[in-house]
Amino acid sequence: RIAEKYRDSKLLPFRDYIESYTLFKLAGNLAGKSVLDLACGEGHYTRRLMQAGAKAVLGVDLSSRMIELAQEAESREPLGCRYQTGDAADLELDRQFDLITGVYLLNYAASVEQLTRLCRSAFRHLKPGGRFIGFNDNIANDPANYPKYEKYGFIKTTSQNRIEGAPITYLLINPDGTRFQFDNFYLHNRTYQKAFEDAGFLAFNWEGPWLSPAGEKAYPPGYWSELLDDPPLIGFAAQKAIE
Repeated sequence: RIAEKYRDSKLLPFRDYIESYTLFKLAGNLAGKSVLDLACGEGHYTRRLMQAGAKAVLGVDLSSRMIELAQEAESREPLGCRYQTGDAADLELDRQFDLITGVYLLNYAASVEQLTRLCRSAFRHLKPGGRFIGFNDNIANDPANYPKYEKYGFIKTTSQNRIEGAPITYLLINPDGTRFQFDNFYLHNRTYQKAFEDAGFLAFNWEGPWLSPAGEKAYPPGYWSELLDDPPLIGFAAQKAIE
């Protein structure tokens, strides 16, 4: 099942050495913070956010199977994480959070309208001064380089280079050799900037990605160069004004 395959893909080395490292560098000190983890999947980052010192973390995902896997993990190793099934774009919670994370959330939007709904949802669930951070498909990634990432465990393909709303297909190759695929969607940088601005955010920036010192040591020199020279994936950060 795709939920289990996606969970297992978190074992790919780039997930820890680049994706996770970039996310937690953006998150900063989590001590005492409340966090909303949108598109939490099976709770991989929900758990890690709690382990990193957050006071409370709520994970939300559209997939009921993903939430089942997250709750099973919480039962096996209770951390105090909470989960619920829901659509990130239509979420109406009765509280706000210090930090919101969206790891591979925004790249599922296929239009400016869908992207703006996601950004507005994040904005209304943030406390004043709160931040929305995440990891995303890198829209600036040159399609000519898409085949170069197979050694890292995935391949990107597209039939419509940099056309608004065009699907970008990811084929993931897990450490055990199993494969699965899913589509993200291409939107222009100006579309992202407009969606965050229309939602009310002060600033929106693409950030990183960064390689952890552990990842640099674990592989021969130059191993990560294709991934870092033209990153297929990238972090982002946005802030809500302090009222």
